[in-house]
Amino acid sequence: MANPKTAFYDLLGVKTTASSDELKKAYRKLALKYHPDKNPNEGERFKQISQAYEVLSDVKKRELYDRGGEQAIKEGGTGGGGFGSPMDIFDMFFGGGGRMHRERRGKNVVHQLSVSLEDMYNGATRKLALQKNVICEKCEGRGGKKGSVECCPTCRGTGMQVRIHQIGPGMVQQIQSVCQECHGQGERISPKDRCKNCSGRKIVVEKKILEVHIDKGMKDGQKLTFHGEGDQEPGLEPGDIIIVLDQKDHSVFTRQGEDLAMQMELELVEALCGFQRPITTLDKRTIVITSHPGQIVKHGDIRCVLNEGIPIYRRPYEKGRLIIQFKVNFPQNGFIQMDKLGLLEKLLPARHEINVTDDMDQVDLVEFDPQQSRHRYNGEAYHDDDDDHPRSGVQCQTS
Repeated sequence: MANPKTAFYDLLGVKTTASSDELKKAYRKLALKYHPDKNPNEGERFKQISQAYEVLSDVKKRELYDRGGEQAIKEGGTGGGGFGSPMDIFDMFFGGGGRMHRERRGKNVVHQLSVSLEDMYNGATRKLALQKNVICEKCEGRGGKKGSVECCPTCRGTGMQVRIHQIGPGMVQQIQSVCQECHGQGERISPKDRCKNCSGRKIVVEKKILEVHIDKGMKDGQKLTFHGEGDQEPGLEPGDIIIVLDQKDHSVFTRQGEDLAMQMELELVEALCGFQRPITTLDKRTIVITSHPGQIVKHGDIRCVLNEGIPIYRRPYEKGRLIIQFKVNFPQNGFIQMDKLGLLEKLLPARHEINVTDDMDQVDLVEFDPQQSRHRYNGEAYHDDDDDHPRSGVQCQTS
């Protein structure tokens, strides 16, 4: 049996110490769930939830309820007595046109638009052909002649049918399904009175051309909203069409926020002695990257050019940076004759010399092959399956 002093708290699913914000959050969730527009069979539950919130959201009523329960409220201990209308409480909480009002809108339609990096750099206008539902002009959204629309007698205008199914002794299951007579519309029209233009559907499909303006600096995933351009349906405010930008990959540049990034390969002579390299920008200009003689560029170095990145959204005269990572290509073996290596060595910084003594072993570097499965020792190769040598541990040399 429910405690009369905590029943209202239990209805809202909160503790007796719940704050005002916790009460609001609980009421919002439950009121939307059990609102008659969503659950026609839960009218009594909606009424109880609204009454509980009406009391607990008022400081004086809550104090009285905590002392004497619901009976104290009914006796009018606050000077007002009784409860207000559940719908009035709902409208007051949601401002008379809150979320339930917004839900009387049609669904939003989301489309993805593939755009190039050049479009986001320069700005562009793209035309998008869509199909959308619009209210039939012939019947003005009635579906037939005036007066031909009648309430569906099968579901009594609810659009839903409820069946009771016995699943055991004293146990029944209530099953709710879409009315087969009116297909969930809650009304029906005689076939002879149906609109020939829309066949009684009240809506027709229409082709719509949208002009999508891509501003400079827009980003991948950015949304463009066309308010009220979604599918139309009688009795509902049209939803929105939402265009989501999908940036295609570029062959040279990658975008990093407001910066552009790229890789540039250099030959060793360019890295050591300076270079000039042309780059074609996304707006078809040519800029020349210059590294002056004496400025060494190492493999993996990152440099940047200011104000050559992506235009900043809504501030298109400001741009990010062009970031360049360098890859230095070294020459192949044998690129220079052996007798001329000394000349090259004189031009380069001196190498680090070591003193090799007799107790040191000198070994040569060879190309590394990760697939190689042989162990090498003293110039001899042994297979793992050789029986004459240990399979693991240190190879020992005997005299």
